[in-house]
Amino acid sequence: MLSLKEYQTVTNIAGPLMMVEMVDDARYAHIVEIQLADGSIRHGQILQVEKDKALVQVFEGTSGIDVRDATVRFLGKPLELGVSRDLLGRVFGGLGEPKDDGPAIIPDKRLDINGKPINPFARDYPNEFIQTGISTIDGLNPLVRGQKLPIFSGAGLPHDDLTAQVARQATVLGKGEQFAVVFAAMGITFEAAQFFIDDLQKTGAIERAVMFINLANDPAIERIATPRFALTAAEYLAFDLDMHVLVILNDMTNYCEALREISAARKEVPGRRGYPGYLYTDLATVYERAGRIKGKSGSITMVPVLTMPEDDKTHPVPDLTGYITEGQIILSRSLHRKAVSPPVDVLPSLSRLKDKGIGKEKTREDHADLYNQLYAAYARGKETHELATIMGEAALSDEDKKYMKFADSFEARYIGQDYYENRTVEQTLDLGWELLSMFENAELKRIDVKLIEKYMPRFRKVKP
Repeated sequence: MLSLKEYQTVTNIAGPLMMVEMVDDARYAHIVEIQLADGSIRHGQILQVEKDKALVQVFEGTSGIDVRDATVRFLGKPLELGVSRDLLGRVFGGLGEPKDDGPAIIPDKRLDINGKPINPFARDYPNEFIQTGISTIDGLNPLVRGQKLPIFSGAGLPHDDLTAQVARQATVLGKGEQFAVVFAAMGITFEAAQFFIDDLQKTGAIERAVMFINLANDPAIERIATPRFALTAAEYLAFDLDMHVLVILNDMTNYCEALREISAARKEVPGRRGYPGYLYTDLATVYERAGRIKGKSGSITMVPVLTMPEDDKTHPVPDLTGYITEGQIILSRSLHRKAVSPPVDVLPSLSRLKDKGIGKEKTREDHADLYNQLYAAYARGKETHELATIMGEAALSDEDKKYMKFADSFEARYIGQDYYENRTVEQTLDLGWELLSMFENAELKRIDVKLIEKYMPRFRKVKP
């Protein structure tokens, strides 16, 4: 032992973990520096403390570390992020270091990346609409400030394109509202990371964005810290600078795989499919940092993206995510095969807070009735398609054929949308009325008669 906080007592290394013995005053989640024999420095975090032993996870990996020569320095503080308004427009690595050749951030303050729990009593209820410019979200599953609305995808589906569109187009309605996007990428490829950076730079959206990028070849340990760095930046922008912040976390499945890897290295008893038993709790510490606080004008809205292995919605990651968040946007492989983009499967998708963010003076008075009617008509059209597959179209009634035609038009025109097409919520609602104009008024049973009389006539070739 060289000093109170500097040790040469590394006794064991296993994977990304290192055991340091005869330590004094070690604390859970505090960070350490590991100095190698060649003078290079690596960084780690204390995972567990038991009497005079500390288990340290090494962010850069343990390859090349000699237990006889390594010096471990305990810094006596948790991981922190230096924050200021200058974060906007910047690209950082998974541990908050600049990656865009820009200058280091001169911080106004330094914040613990683990954040502070929001007192449930201090939470304000989400009730204000966020416009994404995407009809399947704005029209059918509206996103509300302070909400957590994940995107469930599958391998090979274009969730990156949809995520980039949300990051590029999302905005809050109203004058004088400051809006920012915090984007955290975990375990993605270099090509995917460059796609997001180039897309935001090309459209100018990078000026209001902060990006934290952890690549697939970066250490898995780093993946666990990346979303926490992103959320710390979001909390500063939202609750210190009064901005409305949209946080996009892509891909949470990679984050959970990193948790599983660390859990296995620690020889913990595994839970479902090898994931640690505390997976739900850990995910909650990430997701529950979104929300609104009474007395604060800023807000954090979260869109986690996760890929479902084998498109399985019962897989632990989407399953537990669904319990914590307020709905889900699900991408469909069958729609993707039909070349419908974005392939959002609107029937199982759900925004549990959609009723709170729409209506008169928020979007439009006809919004709720309209999406109910669109859902009902599309569901019947899908059922008719299945019936036609079994019995043939000749067995369908004229009314059935009309619903089948509606379903085809709905998929092509309402769900289908160019990734650079930014529709206002009014355009989305008008498109819904236009598609429903093929039905007689009497068939629109889920829309108030007064609303039909007000909005439908301009979409009919002949007024009813």
